Amino acid sequence: MRFCFLVEEQYRNDGIPVDVVRQLADWGHRVDVLRPGGSLLDLGRLVRAGSHDAWVLKTVSGGPGLGLLEAAAAAGLTTVNDARSIRCVRDKASAAVRAAGLGLPVPETWAAARLADLAQIPADRYPLVVKPAEGSQGRSVHRVDDPGQLVLAAGEFAGEGMLIAQPWVQNSGIDLKVYCVDGELFGTERTSPLVPGKRKERAVPLSAEVAAIAAEVGAVYGLDLYGVDVVLGPDGPIVVDVNDFPSFRQVPDAVPRVARAIINLARRGATTPAPVLPVPRVELDPVGGGVR
Repeated sequence: MRFCFLVEEQYRNDGIPVDVVRQLADWGHRVDVLRPGGSLLDLGRLVRAGSHDAWVLKTVSGGPGLGLLEAAAAAGLTTVNDARSIRCVRDKASAAVRAAGLGLPVPETWAAARLADLAQIPADRYPLVVKPAEGSQGRSVHRVDDPGQLVLAAGEFAGEGMLIAQPWVQNSGIDLKVYCVDGELFGTERTSPLVPGKRKERAVPLSAEVAAIAAEVGAVYGLDLYGVDVVLGPDGPIVVDVNDFPSFRQVPDAVPRVARAIINLARRGATTPAPVLPVPRVELDPVGGGVR
C-alpha cells in the first residue's frame, strides 16, 4: 500500500509519526512524507489518479496541513482521521457545542474573540480555565481566579484568536488521558497543564465509566485514532479536551499498533465519517453565549 503523511516541522523528529513511517516502510509499504509549509508541493500530482491509499495528518492546530488533508478528502481520497472530524475537534468552541448537544459530560463553555469580553461571565462561575479555541499541547492554558486576573493575563493570549472559557473543575491536579487506537482504549494519568513543572505520565487501568465516555467521544466526533483528556471531578468524569492523532505515549507497542490501525483504515477505504446525528437545540446563556 502507499501512504502520504503530512508532518509539520514541529513533529519531524517525533517518535510518532516518524517511527510509524519507518514501521510501515519496513513492512513493505511505500510512504511519502510531506512537510506542509516547509516545501513546494505539487498538489495536482499528489492527488492525481488516487495514487495514495490514505493520507495521514500529524500537525499542530492552526497549521497548514489540515487544509491539504481536506483537499485530499474533497478529491475522494481516504484520510486518517476523517478530515471533517479533525476540523471539528481542532476548533474547541465547535467541539464544545457538539459535545454538549449530544450529551457528553463537558464543562459549561463560553467563547469570545476578545479576552475583555470574558469579564462578562458571572463572578460565581470562577475560577475559569481560559485557553485558545485552536490551542494544542496545553499551550496558553491558564486558570483565572477572578475577573481582575483577566486583565493581567492579556499578554498571554495576544494573537491567539478566538478564546474559550470553562469553569475550573475541582480535582486532584491529575488528568486522565485515554488513547484510542482502532477501537482499543488505553488509559494514562498525568499532571494537569495547570500545575507548574514537568508533566509526568504513567499507564493506569480505566474504569468502565471512563472507558464508555472515551468510546462515545469517538462516535460523537467520528474519530478512529484519538486522545481524550478527562478530569475526575466531584460529580464524576468530565471531558475537557479531545485530540486527533495524539502522541500515544504509554500505549504498549504504540508504533506497530498505530501502523496497523492506519493500514486497517486504508483497507476499509474510508475512515468512519463524522456522524450526521441531529444536534438538539442548545440554550445560550445571554452572558457571553455560554452553552447551558
